[in-house]
Amino acid sequence: MAKKLKAAIIGSGNIGTDLMIKILRHGEYLEMGVMVGIDPASDGLARASRMGVATTAEGVDGLIKMPEFKDIDVVFDATSAKAHLVNDKALREAKPGIKIVDLTPAAIGPYCVPVVNLDEHLDQPNVNMVTCGGQATIPMVAAVSRVAKVHYAEIVASISSKSAGPGTRANIDEFTETTSKALEVVGGATKGKAIIILNPAEPPLLMRDTIYTLSDPADQDKIAASVAEMVEAVNKYVPGYRLKQDVQFELFDDNSPLNVPGVGKMAGLKTTIFLEVEGAAHYLPSYAGNLDIMTSAALGTGEMLAKQLVAEAA
Repeated sequence: MAKKLKAAIIGSGNIGTDLMIKILRHGEYLEMGVMVGIDPASDGLARASRMGVATTAEGVDGLIKMPEFKDIDVVFDATSAKAHLVNDKALREAKPGIKIVDLTPAAIGPYCVPVVNLDEHLDQPNVNMVTCGGQATIPMVAAVSRVAKVHYAEIVASISSKSAGPGTRANIDEFTETTSKALEVVGGATKGKAIIILNPAEPPLLMRDTIYTLSDPADQDKIAASVAEMVEAVNKYVPGYRLKQDVQFELFDDNSPLNVPGVGKMAGLKTTIFLEVEGAAHYLPSYAGNLDIMTSAALGTGEMLAKQLVAEAA
């Protein structure tokens, strides 16, 4: 059995609680050490206590004061972008070598999408999980990018309003900015744009993502195959991640260029990809695929960081 390292989660809301359950059920190199919140009455803290996990309702300062903190090697921050700036500074001062996985759009550290670039950032003290929309769509842009040069990528992430908690709603501006930038930095697009829609439909709908790319003309079969391969890779840690229909293509030449917002008229191959993300329902309903893909990606990243720490200590 692999040696397990202790993890703390800051943020006892929907994302933090779902991540805790994933670590308790599936952690190979990680085990729960502390659940941190700021609301003593939160369901996440109550659930952690019932499951035998140490808790504090005093935020990051409370965590640092706990005797358990000396054994914490990896911290997941599931609060907000503004709170993460404070949390990272406090943790770094208290324990300089600690590894931090940031589930907010703060982006102090490099963007990390496990199936695309995790191996490049295992030595970083802080890695950023971008956003739920980014985790779902950036792999698709990267899949097109490895076949043809992508000049423009636009994604529309539609999530159930019921799956958007206070943290998600407080981070809408950061969501669009961070996801747009990550489409470029990680996905390989020259220009990226992100849109999020909170869908109030009843009954709640599953997360849906639409990805548009405009690239140089390329073999459409190769692009479709690259997309299918990437879907399979993401599906290994997010079983509910799937294509809704075949990849769509449309070719625009110089005589009928596509008018790209913020870019201008361009010729090239437009690729459209339709995704659906169903959650594993570990803590939240299956329609909350936006939360499930974030916590699944964070767990995968934390596990790899922990595995490397264990190997270095051996």
